[in-house]
Amino acid sequence: MTTIYKNQEIKMAIRSKGILKKMFILTVAGGLTFWLANFAISRTAIAVEYRAAMSISYYPMLLEALIGGLVIGFWVSYLLLRFFDRIPAKDPILKSILISLFILLIVTISIGNPSIYHRTPDSMRYFLIGSVFNFIRILALGLTIGFGCKWQILGINQEVRK
Repeated sequence: MTTIYKNQEIKMAIRSKGILKKMFILTVAGGLTFWLANFAISRTAIAVEYRAAMSISYYPMLLEALIGGLVIGFWVSYLLLRFFDRIPAKDPILKSILISLFILLIVTISIGNPSIYHRTPDSMRYFLIGSVFNFIRILALGLTIGFGCKWQILGINQEVRK
């Protein structure tokens, strides 16, 4: 069996099994990972300092992280499943990380960090701290979605071989 035939077989199986169910599973897994990474980061001293400087309340931030993680997870999983063959990588994990880094770039440019809007002498420091937090959270989300997609593809491969 050649790799072209095998890739086409996987592609057909992915589409025939229902993209919405796969996307839902990947979105929830990625969103929860994003939230867990945010929760872990929020327990550090630097995060406490960042929240105090930006006047961010703790519990609303946790809820916003869950919602934001689900939104970002939706877009990463949608783009991964929809354009799987067009993403220039072979491994689903690497593909998901590439999409996640693209989303990180969009988030950083469009939404930015709250530190940009505060006119404090340390605004660049807080911008970098917020960017590192976003990088960690979105990278964790991308890894989870990539592993989930790889797991789904392995399950499809086993079903196709039967």
